[in-house]
Amino acid sequence: MSNRMWGGRFSDGPDAIMEEINASIDYDRKLYRQDIEGSKAHVRMLAAREIVAADDAEKIAHGLDTIKSEIEAGDFAFSRALEDIHMNIEARLAELIGPTAGRLHTARSRNDQVATDFRIWVRDTLDTLDEQLTDLLQALSERALAHAGDVMPGFTHLQSAQPVTFGHHLMAYVEMFARDRSRMRDARKRMNECPLGSAALAGTSFPIDREMTAAALGFDRPTANSLDAVSDRDFIIEALGAASICAMHLSRLAEEIVIWCSAQFAFVTLSDRFSTGSSIMPQKKNPDAAELVRAKTGRIYGSLTALLVMMKGLPLAYSKDMQEDKEQAFDGLPSLSLALAAMTGMVRDLTANTKTMKAAAGSGYSTATDLADWLVRVIGMPFREAHHVTGRAVGLAVERGVQLHRLPLEDLQAIEPRITEDIFTVLSVDKSVRSRTSYGGTAPANVRKQAKRWLKALEREAARR
Repeated sequence: MSNRMWGGRFSDGPDAIMEEINASIDYDRKLYRQDIEGSKAHVRMLAAREIVAADDAEKIAHGLDTIKSEIEAGDFAFSRALEDIHMNIEARLAELIGPTAGRLHTARSRNDQVATDFRIWVRDTLDTLDEQLTDLLQALSERALAHAGDVMPGFTHLQSAQPVTFGHHLMAYVEMFARDRSRMRDARKRMNECPLGSAALAGTSFPIDREMTAAALGFDRPTANSLDAVSDRDFIIEALGAASICAMHLSRLAEEIVIWCSAQFAFVTLSDRFSTGSSIMPQKKNPDAAELVRAKTGRIYGSLTALLVMMKGLPLAYSKDMQEDKEQAFDGLPSLSLALAAMTGMVRDLTANTKTMKAAAGSGYSTATDLADWLVRVIGMPFREAHHVTGRAVGLAVERGVQLHRLPLEDLQAIEPRITEDIFTVLSVDKSVRSRTSYGGTAPANVRKQAKRWLKALEREAARR
């Protein structure tokens, strides 16, 4: 039996293996809402341009609404023999309203149809991710404000470097995730052009109104080149690119939470809501939510890589290879959505062990740079010389097994006679962080100002929505 879509050319039906590799309905059924929305906009335009009769357009639109209700009620029978969501809906429409259903496909192809459906889905998903990133920015800014003055060790090479505040550390992630949100907004703006009306690849001879369908579907404009419109997948590649960078940021924060939750650090505690236990070790409390966020990054990278490899050798215009784009998008972007939800939950859930953090902040000679800066600022020593003097002081502290601020003044003066009692005013971690007042620095006043600025900006955004 020939396929009803191209029965005029083919006399035999597909081989079972051909049907298996060709069908996409198992996953592209997710596009049913977008497909019906696009079809209704298309048929309204056809009626407005008198390409189909108004009565026929009304019957088609009513039939499409019926199909949408059936799918959402779980009463729709999807058929793999019909390959994809587009033909499943069209076939059911023919059952409901008869031959009039065939008028729906006038002046369009499955090529521009799927490109339109998919763009709408990606656009809607980016809007959801935008909301989730906004929520994460809110959570991080609130926690940063609450911990603007709580000292913790700052690290380079995962070695104690200089004291910072926990609020400052969290605000670093605000900057990262704000860039992620900006990238997604840029991607959404660039992709918001409507392919519908490009037909198979060359446009159509029917007097359609592409501006009408573009506006009806919330696009800024129709695409300018029919070949590009049906063969372009930049929009999902760019979305997955932005998602991959965001996932990398999530993974970095997740890794820090894993480290911070360890008994060796004990900087933060996650409640039972975001932790799991061990089947054999009753004392264990594992930060599995953070570990799974970290793991999701690989899946998202994989989706991006698969699409880049798939598209790299395709000539214009559409090739069947491009059917593989949906599964990657349907896995990659929802994986990021789940990771964002989990991370936002953990940020709001975690308890900062501020006493432990502060004790750790003073270890590892983290105020050594403050000593060097004092030598430059107070006695006018060149920084490179001050660095050398401070290194000798650290070496002595290591030899004695004490922290810098525990070295007697006489020992420091033996290294540099011009050092005075005043040096001890900069060697505490609290004074160290308070002194970092340069723009973007860790001084608590800076952190409070930045956190409040972000919270106010997010409040203004919410008021505009």
